[in-house]
Amino acid sequence: MQKIAIFPGSFDPFHIGHESIVRRAIPLFDKIIVMIGFNANKKSFFPIEKRIKWINQVFKDVDKVEVRLHDGLTVDFCKEVGALYILRGLRTSADFEYERAIAQINKKMHSEIETVFLLTLPEHTPVNATIIRDIVFHGGDASQFLPKGLDMEEFKMNSKKSNS
Repeated sequence: MQKIAIFPGSFDPFHIGHESIVRRAIPLFDKIIVMIGFNANKKSFFPIEKRIKWINQVFKDVDKVEVRLHDGLTVDFCKEVGALYILRGLRTSADFEYERAIAQINKKMHSEIETVFLLTLPEHTPVNATIIRDIVFHGGDASQFLPKGLDMEEFKMNSKKSNS
């Protein structure tokens, strides 16, 4: 049986912290599916098509990583694709408390699911999508927080400020 992990998130945008978690998890699993989900509490900033394109660009040479969309519960997606692992990154103790609660609920809903936590690298601890969106929205250069190889002009053109 393949060891498949789901790395769920809105990835709006996918940043160097996300990339680091996936790259460090590659040796642990046969396949990692970066699952772009929909968070009812968040309004998306970047179009979903662009987020898919950008993540695919980051992992274009990595056969073990794929990108998929899902509108529903992560545990349901796990069942759909035969994944028994959910991959999550932890930056802070607040992240741990939040993620622990979700992991315990997921375990109750699907007892075979294990959540695997990787700590963020120290240099990525302050990096988060909210701050990156704010930088981009106000015309700043967020490139140091994004994976190498993304077209920054295309990234800027997709901000809400430049589209309004």
